[in-house]
Order: sequence, then C-alpha cells, then structure tokens
Amino acid sequence: MKDIPNKNLLLFRSCLVSVEYPGIESSTKYVFEKLGIDYGISEKQTCCTGLGHYSDVFDQVSTTAIGARNFKVAQNLGRPNLVMMCATCYAINKKSVKLLNNKDDLRDEINTLFEENGLDHLKYEKNDLTPTENIFHFVDILYGKKDEIKKHIKYDLSQYKIATHHGCHYCKVHYEDTIAGVRDPNIIDELIEACGCKTIGWYDHKRASCGTGFRQRYSNPDLSFTATADKMNSLKDEGVEIVVHLCPNCHIQFDRYQPLISKREGREFKAIHLNISQFIAIAMGADWESVVGVQAHTSKIDSVITELKEVES
Repeated sequence: MKDIPNKNLLLFRSCLVSVEYPGIESSTKYVFEKLGIDYGISEKQTCCTGLGHYSDVFDQVSTTAIGARNFKVAQNLGRPNLVMMCATCYAINKKSVKLLNNKDDLRDEINTLFEENGLDHLKYEKNDLTPTENIFHFVDILYGKKDEIKKHIKYDLSQYKIATHHGCHYCKVHYEDTIAGVRDPNIIDELIEACGCKTIGWYDHKRASCGTGFRQRYSNPDLSFTATADKMNSLKDEGVEIVVHLCPNCHIQFDRYQPLISKREGREFKAIHLNISQFIAIAMGADWESVVGVQAHTSKIDSVITELKEVES
C-alpha cells in the first residue's frame, strides 16, 4: 500500500461541500484533530473546476493551469500533500499532476501563460509534486489511522443497517492509487468497522454510479434518475437505514433527490445519507449541528438515528 502522510497536509476545500454540506468539512476537521493529524487550509486555494470541466465549460489547459496554481499555493505553505474532500477534486488534481509531469508541451504552454500575465511565481517545474505521494482523498488519510479511530469512539451505531457507496472518481479513475479494492470497494466499509460497526458489504449495484453524471442530472434526468433508482431499490431491498458516502456529488444525488425518486418509483425510500467523515464524527461524539451539520440534509438524520447509545467500556 502507498505511504499515507499525517502531516504537512493542505485540506483542499470543495465547492460542493461548502455550498451543499458544510458539515462534511467541519466533521473532517473534527476527526483530523481528534486523531492528531496535522493539516492546514488556505484562502488562496481555488475550485478544481470539476463541475465545469466535466460539463465542457473548462478545457483541459484551463483546468490544469488552475491545478498548477493550487499546487504552488500548497508548496508555498510547506504543505505539499493535498487532501480532497470530494472524489472529483481527487480525480481532477491527480490527473493535473500527471499531465504536468508527463506532457512537456502542456506544462510549457501553462508556464508561458503564467509568464505573460506576470505570474512567474506560479510556474510548475516537472515533478514538483507526484500524484501518488502528494494527492490524496481524505479517506486515504483516515485509513492510515484506522487503529487510532477505534480509541476515540463514544457512541455505538452498530444497531443500524449500514451500506456504503464509493464514488466513481475515487474508485474508477486512478485504479493504481485506490485503497481497499476497486471491483469491490471497501475503504469506507473498513473505516465503519473501525467505529465498531458492520456494513452489509456487497449488494446489487454497490459498484454502480450514483447517476449524477454531472450535466446528465439536468440534460438527461430520466437516464440519471433511473441509475439512482436502481441503486436506491437495491438498498431498500436490503433494508438499509444509513448509506455512507465519500463524495458530495453522490451525496446530493441520493439525499436531495430521494423524495423525488420515491415519488417516481412509487416506493418510499427512508434511508439517511452521511459522508464518512460525518459518520465517524457522530460516533466520536461531535455536536450534530455545529460539527456534523445535520440541518443541511434533506433526509433528516433523526428519522433514523433517534438516540445515541454510549459504547460500553
């Protein structure tokens, strides 16, 4: 397994996290601090362009140039290990590093653009960063601290039936860097086990997409929501109460659109949806509103988690 750092981290802020589920960020910070993980945040960091890039608004040159800028921000802070809270940020930034290191013509074009606009200080030199050693999803960081997580669990959530959904851009883009399985992804399952719980493991459509497809949600909603409904029906058939995610876009598709898909399918879906950082934060005893941010959820958390039972010592 690749080396997982726990210091000199720059927590890369996500537009979807900030706008839709800010509790993911505050939960990630809470869990990192509980585990003694050294991280920082920079106001100079900008969006990865993911939504625009995959909707053909940003071309590859623009996206890679923005990546180069963000990498320089991290380096200047002495925090060259970038940690993503969004699977799309993860996939985009890994690709940008690979392109900057391996495509001399692209790197030269971007550096020329920086020079022409008085931004020489942003120029990227080959191998400034490497995709395997410097670009991570926060689940990677937590996976390296699995044994530590167990020491901080306050509440027992094992009475609930739990399933996981692993975002495509974590599992299906950079196979060589994915931890704990690609064909049957289990990194979230193993983190949940560190909290003293069991998931249902494999289920029909576990590896399937959430259905978002970026612009497909809006340009081809029938196709998009059919894919989501397939997965929701499978989870319903398994009696799942909590679905745990690692990507805010997936989270939106399941949580925000669950009432719509219930109506569409003529079947009531009652599962609640949590990011893995929120799940761990709840198990560690975080405040539901100020840290977990439950008030931002469409499917209300207390419709399933009605009481918290302390772990028996």
